[in-house]
Amino acid sequence: MTHPSHADVLAACGIDPADLAGPGLPARSAIDGAILGHVPAATARETEAAVARAVSAFRLWREVPAPRRGELVRLLGEELRAAKAELGAVVTLEAGKIVSEGLGEVQEMIDICDFAVGLSRQLHGLTIASERPGHRMMETWHPIGPVAVITAFNFPVAVWSWNAALALVCGNPVLWKPSEKANLAALATMRILGRALARFGDAPEGLVQLLPGAGDIGAALAADGRVPVVSATGSTRMGRAVAPVVAARFGRPILELGGNNAMIVAPSADLDMAVRAIVFSAVGTAGQRCTTLRRLIVHEDVRADLLARLTRAYGSLRVGDPRTPGVLVGPLIDRGALAAMQASLAQARAEGGTVHGGAVVETGQGGAYAAPAIVEMPAQSAIVRQETFAPILYVMGYRDFAAAVAMQNDVPQGLSSCIFTRDLREAEAFMSAAGSDCGIANVNIGPSGAEIGGAFGGEKETGGGRESGSDAWKGYMRRATNTVNYSAALPLAQGVSFDV
Repeated sequence: MTHPSHADVLAACGIDPADLAGPGLPARSAIDGAILGHVPAATARETEAAVARAVSAFRLWREVPAPRRGELVRLLGEELRAAKAELGAVVTLEAGKIVSEGLGEVQEMIDICDFAVGLSRQLHGLTIASERPGHRMMETWHPIGPVAVITAFNFPVAVWSWNAALALVCGNPVLWKPSEKANLAALATMRILGRALARFGDAPEGLVQLLPGAGDIGAALAADGRVPVVSATGSTRMGRAVAPVVAARFGRPILELGGNNAMIVAPSADLDMAVRAIVFSAVGTAGQRCTTLRRLIVHEDVRADLLARLTRAYGSLRVGDPRTPGVLVGPLIDRGALAAMQASLAQARAEGGTVHGGAVVETGQGGAYAAPAIVEMPAQSAIVRQETFAPILYVMGYRDFAAAVAMQNDVPQGLSSCIFTRDLREAEAFMSAAGSDCGIANVNIGPSGAEIGGAFGGEKETGGGRESGSDAWKGYMRRATNTVNYSAALPLAQGVSFDV
């Protein structure tokens, strides 16, 4: 099958070869490992100037009525709809996602734009009863300032949009530091945003800026006191570097870090449905989602049956070029990720695991391809408690429900979780305060594939941040409590008497 050339895919999103002709960060395709050009990296001086422009833009943008700010995001959503196929193709080219997942990522951007447009007319506070006669107390929300968004390669554009759409309607400029492994998707997104800005007409200069570069750019943004919010998505190691720096200057970090997500399969589970959920959750995006299913905790009564079904399902998976119809497993992002996968499988064997699959797949076109692995483990050993960004599924058994929940929670990460059961008591207990300790807890659905309507994020080493839906918008605003005295008296709260 003939696919469009890499250059044609980029040109469709407005990226000219001249844009990639100079020195800078190498831009590669995960499909074949080819270097497509070089993206100029922002210098320290350029980063400083970008922050200064964002501060100036903030003074103007915060005065724009929120529904008018929402109009810019509405236009962005329109442009994304028009360019969905083209941007999805760039995501597939650079990150290696299969076509439907590349398109799905752009759909997430469209969805969050729709959400944010509605939100622009609902940035509401509260009216609170005052104990003092003739007084009204209320809560108001205000723009907070420039928001730095640091994104990862696995969702190179969707995560930016979760943050940017909310930040913009909340009245804040955006500074975007993309992953060094996903600058092309960021460039393409900025071209699309440029069309929305041109239609909008009067946005301040520096409202949204792209700062490609290495870790020094993210470090500079984290340390800059003019950037009150830093939203960072990536590894726990990265979060440990960013969070203390932001906290030291009393900034606000929004962190979405590692995930080591589990599924409990109870004796009453619908195994056919569980298998479908397991395969997508464990194998989708070649196991490189933060919500990827990495641990399967199965009741011993159904373990053999479920493993037999999974083995058949895994045997039908096609590994290869993600643009080819029927292929469900594309490449890992690079050879380093492939080496990490193989090292984890070797450690699993050393810790008593039995590995099925996981072999390197040579496609003849370069890229880092591997068959998904199912690993039967005797216990939740050290390697199981680590997150390896690859299609590795560790399988363990249980007898007691409480022990299964305890096993699920006994990892440093706390992003997503799920249970397959027809037992109402088990389902409710799983979602209770004594159940899953993750930010996401699902019943009869996998841990991966969250909708934008709910707040996304997790606990423990996942960082505690929340992005996207629900009331995550409050993370991009400052809160003020206001009390208005419309009486002619001046009573003090708590009955204090202080007469002069």
